[in-house]
Amino acid sequence: MKTPAFWTSSNFISMSLAPLGKLYALATSLRIRFGHTKKVNRPVICIGNITAGGTGKTPVAVSFAKLLQQMGKNPFFVSRGYGGKLKGIMVDKARHTAAEVGDEPLLLSRQAPVIVNPDRFSGAQKALQSGAEIIIMDDGFQNPGLYKDLSFLVFDGGVGIGNGLCIPAGPLRESLTSGLKRAQAVIILGEDKHNLAAQTKDLPIFKGSVVAKKPEINNNEIIAFAGIGRPEKFYTSLRELGFKLLKTIDFPDHHQYTMAELKKLINEAQKKNAVLFTTAKDFVKIPPQIQKHFHVLEIEISWENEESLKAFLHQNLH
Repeated sequence: MKTPAFWTSSNFISMSLAPLGKLYALATSLRIRFGHTKKVNRPVICIGNITAGGTGKTPVAVSFAKLLQQMGKNPFFVSRGYGGKLKGIMVDKARHTAAEVGDEPLLLSRQAPVIVNPDRFSGAQKALQSGAEIIIMDDGFQNPGLYKDLSFLVFDGGVGIGNGLCIPAGPLRESLTSGLKRAQAVIILGEDKHNLAAQTKDLPIFKGSVVAKKPEINNNEIIAFAGIGRPEKFYTSLRELGFKLLKTIDFPDHHQYTMAELKKLINEAQKKNAVLFTTAKDFVKIPPQIQKHFHVLEIEISWENEESLKAFLHQNLH
């Protein structure tokens, strides 16, 4: 789904849905409180959030794997494989498709091995059997199945916690207070426009920004499309790089593209003599035989104080 506009402020729609949001928060709280948690004999890092929509968890998880590899560790990702059909497997990026394992696992597999299993504990066990020294959970903060040694809550500094209400009235999966109680650190990406640092000051805060790598192409006129929680962030990045967006097309989050949809995009770009751009998460869902028609905007996390983050990881994983 695309992030609803009414999640950004208190209004008639959000207040009407607020009672349902309280029930959602209660259900989440009960699931966490009474869930059966199992521990593995290696450190588990959870890159989570308390808001629905694109906060930047996946690029943060990729960055963490890279940092741990620089520290001489062998990290594995464990993912539920949202949108995929196969479970209990290690992702083979050369063979598996997004329809089989999910888009995020395919994206993560470019940096480190990925085990897909909705049962996080079983997934972690398979990772350890395959040589993992550290487990990174991309999401799963509200999933009680696997014990987390270190949980980071990721926030988009530009969005914050929206209207502060729970799904479906707002973007929260649980209250800010309850989430912070189970976290060991906070990550704020981008400018902190909602003073999150003051609200989360009892925990260590690591700040970073999402940096887009400008591709070398001659044509400045593009058509951009995305199936992510907040596609406008992607479009803004393209504009900031100097591209002229002739058209933007939004698809639902985790959308599985049909060949007809992709061919329609290709035809429209050719008619307008434009270049097609999408996100890395969407690009992995495009069949290899037609990927040549699409360009991807690669992004990475730039940390305000990378050495401080490395020191925190080193201190808490021993």
